[in-house]
Amino acid sequence: IYGSDAIGGVINFITRKRFDGVGANVRYGFADNYKTVDGNLTIGKDWGTGSIYASYAYAWHDNIMGIDRDYVRADHRDRGGADLRSTTCALGNFITLNNGVSHAAPALQPNTQNRCDATDYADVYPSEERHAVFAGLTQALSDSVDFQATAYWSRRDTTRLNATPGFTGQIFFTNPYFRPIAFQPLQQVAMSFASVFGESMKSHARFDSWGVSPSLAIGLGDGWELRTEANYGHSFSQVREPTINATAATLALGGTTLATALNPYDPGASNPAVLAAIRDFENYGHADQELFQTRAILDGRLATIGGGDIRLAIGAEYFFEKLDSLVSLDRRDVFTNAIGSVTSRNAKSVFAEALIPLVGPGNSMPGLRAFQISGSIRHDSYDDVGGTTNPKIGFNYKPFDDLLIRGNYGTSFHAPSLADTTSLADARVQILLVSPLRAPGSLPTDFLRPTLVLAGGNPLLKPEEAKTWSLGFDWTPKAVPGLVASATYYNVKFTDAISVPPVLSPVFFTDPGFRSFYITNPTLAQVRAIVGDTPLNGAPSLESLYLGTSPYVVMDARRTNLGAIHVDGIDFNLAYLRETGFGSISANIHGTYTLNRKTQAVQGSAFDDNLKNGTGRLTLVGAVGAKVGDFTARATLSHRGGYPILGAPPQTDVDAFNTVDLFFAYDLGGMLKDTMLTVNVDNL
Repeated sequence: IYGSDAIGGVINFITRKRFDGVGANVRYGFADNYKTVDGNLTIGKDWGTGSIYASYAYAWHDNIMGIDRDYVRADHRDRGGADLRSTTCALGNFITLNNGVSHAAPALQPNTQNRCDATDYADVYPSEERHAVFAGLTQALSDSVDFQATAYWSRRDTTRLNATPGFTGQIFFTNPYFRPIAFQPLQQVAMSFASVFGESMKSHARFDSWGVSPSLAIGLGDGWELRTEANYGHSFSQVREPTINATAATLALGGTTLATALNPYDPGASNPAVLAAIRDFENYGHADQELFQTRAILDGRLATIGGGDIRLAIGAEYFFEKLDSLVSLDRRDVFTNAIGSVTSRNAKSVFAEALIPLVGPGNSMPGLRAFQISGSIRHDSYDDVGGTTNPKIGFNYKPFDDLLIRGNYGTSFHAPSLADTTSLADARVQILLVSPLRAPGSLPTDFLRPTLVLAGGNPLLKPEEAKTWSLGFDWTPKAVPGLVASATYYNVKFTDAISVPPVLSPVFFTDPGFRSFYITNPTLAQVRAIVGDTPLNGAPSLESLYLGTSPYVVMDARRTNLGAIHVDGIDFNLAYLRETGFGSISANIHGTYTLNRKTQAVQGSAFDDNLKNGTGRLTLVGAVGAKVGDFTARATLSHRGGYPILGAPPQTDVDAFNTVDLFFAYDLGGMLKDTMLTVNVDNL
């Protein structure tokens, strides 16, 4: 049984303990406007009582921008949708506030508008470079003592191109560059700095991680063993995202001299010092995280009954983590107003598990070949979120040798991460100078009003919990060698589920349960009450957002405890492999069919049926393949079912998504021993 973080299930990666020789792999890939290369090298030695090996891996791929793919676009009118292109363009738009009429630069004729696709020069897939080293050592110290250790180091550098941000504000007649329109002394400005700063801005992110995990297994005799394990890890992450200084741009738009003013009609004509002040700004963040775990487990045979050995395991664990983070929204390499946070936690746990084979080879009978029951319990005590006790029970039943029927029930617990709770370094109010996310029925002109997004951690977060049960079978019929069939019914009920309110989804404004997470047309007093002393990003002050206009919406997009998630469905797997005179043939299909998925926005609100809005029922992967001599081929279909959507007229549904991949391999053993050539065609 697992502790915190296992609330939705567990995948175990078990690394090899021994390796002898040299292994290498290299791969090159290409697509339209895209390249990738990766490779690895493993060297090891096995001397019988022990083994040591080390592996190095490298991977790189370049980026894909929106303009590189015709399906990435903002104008959907040819499919019956809306034109979502931006109006904050290199050639700006100027709106007279007395009548809301748009005048497009450079001619500034009434009822004209410049539109631009902000997806063109932004990455849909950023470039990345990764290095990784993994090493393992195992050694028998005596007949009853085994030592093992693994260690790793990795570095990932990601470079992303973001579209140069747009900007909206107001220009008064006091600006020396002001061009009067219809005798109005004030204009609303929607513009981009792409003409002076380039179409894209390049951000960088680095993630370093390393760790070491030694363990010792001591045989105590009579089937008992004591295992002691430890793990220490450290990670470092850094993000540098250049953007424009919206505060400096707002001040420059209100400048009254050629030395201080911004020219929104022709930004390149502005004083270079003004442009430099607007350009010199970035979102910066870094974090150091430490993790230490140690545990001891005693397990062995408690007694022997008719079905076999009753086995028992008991253990204890200690866990410590620390997070040191800093966030700055300022000029590059200026951290005067940076927000730092250092927080830590520790947890102590005890656990036990018993396996009781009531029926086994010694006392089996027709219709009852085997029957086992298991039970486990775990108690975790956190110094910040308190304690929790979680049990689990399960059974395995074989009516005959070909069929296993299994089931289990348990509860689980997930403590909110330090970044989500006590670390408040990323707490901020992100101010968007336009409102792309709006409620149905909003006016088109609301797009030009600001949006305020309260983001970051939430010190009021509670742990999330779940009750889970499942029932399934595994069938391997001897009459049909190579056939494997299995299915599992699962039922999971989360409470206090930790998530960000779905601010990007149409359901955010149409589901009454999320009504408490936003206010449309908020007053300045309401905004002040919500924001408090949280730092602002994107405007010099809250008051500046109410000059000649006002925010359309203020949203609370912090991590929060939503009400509940109830989901059940069926996991299934069917696979067949048959040896033939020429080699073999194979086919398999596996996936998940969701029977029900209901969510509760906040406790006490009604449950919404997600299958009627935004969630598909069926996800599966199917493959057919064959091996003919040294040649292998396989075709794979990946399917994600379509689903209806509400609140986004005129669209009412999203179609299923299907991709087909091909794989070919040729064993070159006749020419190069232990060597294989492979070719993949993805998304054929």
